Amino acid sequence: MNLGYAGPGMELLQAGETLDEILGGDLRIIQPRRGYRFSLDALLLAHFVRMKKGATLLDLGTGSAVIPMILNRRWRCTRAVGVEIQPELAGMARRSLEINGLSGPITIIEGDVRSAAELVPAHSFDVVTFNPPYRKLHSGRINPLAQKARARHEIHGDLGDFLRAAAHAVRPAGSVFAIYPSRRLAELIFQMRGIGIEPKRLRMVHSRRDKAGEFVLMEGRAAGGEELQVMPPLFIYEEDDTYTAVMQEVFSELCASPANAAG
Repeated sequence: MNLGYAGPGMELLQAGETLDEILGGDLRIIQPRRGYRFSLDALLLAHFVRMKKGATLLDLGTGSAVIPMILNRRWRCTRAVGVEIQPELAGMARRSLEINGLSGPITIIEGDVRSAAELVPAHSFDVVTFNPPYRKLHSGRINPLAQKARARHEIHGDLGDFLRAAAHAVRPAGSVFAIYPSRRLAELIFQMRGIGIEPKRLRMVHSRRDKAGEFVLMEGRAAGGEELQVMPPLFIYEEDDTYTAVMQEVFSELCASPANAAG
């Protein structure tokens, strides 16, 4: 990522915002200088997603809309929608779409995932993605910055709410992709299966080779069979704090020409 961009599009910035480049400058993202800013989690999830070119996409809790922007670039979505409950983040996302010329193929809906039935038609998307808040409401100190608190703590919806929204929106045999803390993996699998989304592909993410898994990348399929593929673990950093070869490959594939994405 190359943050601190200072070129075209700066005129759309408001006070307290930055315009940052990602994917070698192919995408530019408006973010709050001190509020919620997207993290490596979003890039890992975007890389993990597999979909057909021209598929339809729904991203729940889209924040800066970085996930639909990357996935639209990689897979040329017929339609992509991001749902975001925070008005200020939804506004930034819409301006980011304008800067990148993506206001046509991607739509931002300001709304609550707990009211998904009122926001999007049932079973109308091929793929649903989400990177939900994962800290329970009464566990640990809540960040005094409201944007960060809402993005990290289950203030406006917990895992079950996001899964119910995904189950409502995904078409039969469609796929649901999520990134979630590994310590809550049992809960993730239990709730997915309870709502009719069968876990199909899993990859554990570790900060380093000698550290326990921190996050899990999961693909589920609506009404899928009972086989689960466990992929090799993904290690982010070497001992000297540089990115591993696998992580560099992740960045390279995200930056690759959309024509090179498998379909």
